[in-house]
Amino acid sequence: MIATTNNQKHQFQRQGILFVVSAASGTGKSTLCDNLRHSDDFIYSVSCTTRAPRPGEIEGEDYHFLGKEEFERRIQVGGFLEYAKVHDHYYGTPKQPVIEALQNGTDVLLDIDIQGAQQIRGCIDPIIQGSLVDVFIMPPTFEELERRLRKRGTETEEQIQKRLATGREEMKLWKSYRYTILSGSMEEDLTKFRALMRAERYLSSRLTLL
Repeated sequence: MIATTNNQKHQFQRQGILFVVSAASGTGKSTLCDNLRHSDDFIYSVSCTTRAPRPGEIEGEDYHFLGKEEFERRIQVGGFLEYAKVHDHYYGTPKQPVIEALQNGTDVLLDIDIQGAQQIRGCIDPIIQGSLVDVFIMPPTFEELERRLRKRGTETEEQIQKRLATGREEMKLWKSYRYTILSGSMEEDLTKFRALMRAERYLSSRLTLL
């Protein structure tokens, strides 16, 4: 970034920003993050998992696939920003690559559930605390959330009802986040996210004048 004062050019430098995006299941968070991750604005953090690769999944692009012992070793040494065990498999966000990117002034995007976001908020690392910007994607109405879940056509009625019950509880936590985006079309969500992204990048508190 360059600012001009009295015919002199001043250069600003800043630490990277950790954008953490959460939402109730079915709100459109993954679609939003998929659109964002293919831009040059961020590094998209690739999670680790102990489950086996599914057909078409690529090591280092979809996930880092680890053995259970290696995953648990990394837990013991504090190697994850957040992690969880789901259906007998571990999932987690590796800490060091995120910190290195932030130190280099590169923004990082995390597509993560509400429990993971809570863990990251509790991280005491000053780099994480100073760079964290968490964003909640809120469906415009509960009825719209149900419509979007049913539109996917990938789940049974029992699974839909379970997701709706979980979503109702998750939506109550929106005030825990710095920003809340009321979800509309994909284009509207992208426009809103990029607006807050730009604002965060120009915060004076994030800038150092060289």
